[in-house]
Amino acid sequence: MEESYKSIKIEGKTPNSRVIYLYLNRPSQRNALSREFFTEFPKALSSLDQNPNVNVIVLSGTGDHFCSGIDLKTLSSVTDHSTSTDSGRFSEKFRRDIRFLQDAVTAIERCRKPVIASIRGACIGGGVDIVTACDIRFCSKDAFFSVKEVDLAITADLGTLQRLPAIVGYGNAMELALTGRRFWGLEAKELGLVSRVFGSSYELDQGVRLVAEGIAEKSPLAVTGTKAVLLRSRELTVEQGLDYVATWNSGMLLSDDLKEAMSSNIQKRKPVFAKL
Repeated sequence: MEESYKSIKIEGKTPNSRVIYLYLNRPSQRNALSREFFTEFPKALSSLDQNPNVNVIVLSGTGDHFCSGIDLKTLSSVTDHSTSTDSGRFSEKFRRDIRFLQDAVTAIERCRKPVIASIRGACIGGGVDIVTACDIRFCSKDAFFSVKEVDLAITADLGTLQRLPAIVGYGNAMELALTGRRFWGLEAKELGLVSRVFGSSYELDQGVRLVAEGIAEKSPLAVTGTKAVLLRSRELTVEQGLDYVATWNSGMLLSDDLKEAMSSNIQKRKPVFAKL
């Protein structure tokens, strides 16, 4: 929590809260993703994942925008062919570089704690890659989105094409990815990309805080288990998913959290769960 980062920042807003805010922090560049981001972001998520005082992570951007996509300097450094005359070796290195960038986004799913995206302003290209990996997405009415890579002569490669169809449907994902068109908060809600749209940035902040604090008060074993099982179930048949959750609960269900939930319900009081 004390480590200093160049491209992101971490804040706790309320004393004793188990909600932590992780910000993309390049406001003068509309939070474009620098090379440092792809190293710092997974490192920060891993640290928060292992921190027993953190139950929920809210991911947002400083300034007026969530993320304007990958920084063109970062893109240029990855695609620079000048240091190699061997196209085969360059292509092999290029593939490793893409996998490195992909891994930073997938770190959101690797994190056991739920990650809530709070989106205002621009969410373009790499920003869409990031939010589609998040567990819950909220936005302000003036937020706008674009799967922009096709306009840069790129096939989106950091996760949007893999995750977006499951969120908005195959046909909608195909249309958004092929046109690269801009769409706004209310349409994002209609498509299912976000769960709620708020009228202003202030209302967004307050709404996200209430949801995050509510989740943070629940059993951390139940919350992390729910995330893990839902993510795993994307790859399984219903029967395989049922078997997976049965195996999961056989190891996790009979916990002190279950006892506390039951006793607090009987005693009509708020449950208090141990840290994870």
